[in-house]
Amino acid sequence: MDISVSNPLLVMSDPHNNLASNKNLHYVLIGALLLVLTVVTVWTSTFSFSIGVSVGIALIIATVKGSLVASYFMHLITENKLILIILFFTVIFFIALIFLPLSDTMNTVGSPNVY
Repeated sequence: MDISVSNPLLVMSDPHNNLASNKNLHYVLIGALLLVLTVVTVWTSTFSFSIGVSVGIALIIATVKGSLVASYFMHLITENKLILIILFFTVIFFIALIFLPLSDTMNTVGSPNVY
C-alpha cells in the first residue's frame, strides 16, 4: 500500500538541495561562533579585573551564548509570539528571583548577625 507524494521529500545528502546545505552551514557558523565566545570567556579570565567586573563580563558573554543556543539550536527564533511572550516573562521572573534577595542582603551589610 503505497501513498503517492506530489513532492519528493528533502534529502539532506542531496547536493542539489540548497535549503539543507544553507541550514547546515548556518548551524556550523553558529557553532563556530559559540566556540569563539568560549575562547573569549577563557581569555578574559586571565585579566585582573575586580570581581564585579569579571562576573559582569562573564554574564554578558554567557547571555550571548545562551541566546544563540536558544534561538538557533532550540529553534525559538521561528516560534510564534505566544511562546516568546511566555519565555520573556520567565526571564523577568528569573531576574527578579536572582536580584530580590540581594536587596535584603544590601540592607544588612555591616550589621552584626543578631537573631
